[in-house]
Amino acid sequence: MHRFPLLFLAVFFFVFAFSVANAEPAVSKPAPLFSGAAADGGTVTLADLRGKTVILEWTNHECPFVKKHYESGNIQGLQKQAAAQGVVWLQVISSAPGKQGYVDGETARKANIERGATPANTVLDSTGAIGKLYGATNTPQFFIINPQGVLVYKGGIDSIASTDKADVARAENYISAALKDLASGKPIAKSSTKPYGCSVKYAG
Repeated sequence: MHRFPLLFLAVFFFVFAFSVANAEPAVSKPAPLFSGAAADGGTVTLADLRGKTVILEWTNHECPFVKKHYESGNIQGLQKQAAAQGVVWLQVISSAPGKQGYVDGETARKANIERGATPANTVLDSTGAIGKLYGATNTPQFFIINPQGVLVYKGGIDSIASTDKADVARAENYISAALKDLASGKPIAKSSTKPYGCSVKYAG
């Protein structure tokens, strides 16, 4: 007689544990802390950046959607806008060895020089640990963390999901708008949007 309630409880706790283990970071909640190898040979630790606004950009230089935003100069412009506001811009590369977009530090630095990109640094996340911690699914995809360590934005770069560079000028640029809201001391109006692009090339 008691088998059904016990089975129900077992299923409930399994689902609860699975949900917690796979919970993605939420806007208005503390951003997950991480530490990762940097393309410049050092280590990037998010806790060390407390007191600064941080943008995380998941990227894959071989992804057509990423190429659209770099070849149009869109992301380079956003990086300059962020730097002018004292915002720390970090690229994160979660492509696994052998997968599209995987690079070593030297290749990552060379790609940025060739594109005129100016991130503060590039985090090499070949194990995918940081990407999975943030629930990153696409390239490009963005997360913004405020000086108190709270996630204030998660989502895409703009409103037109295409690989056409001509769409950049017509799209609503969510990152530029978020930076303007932050500069004016206002909450980010659109704090959660849908990312688009290539899937993150995790191992497996």
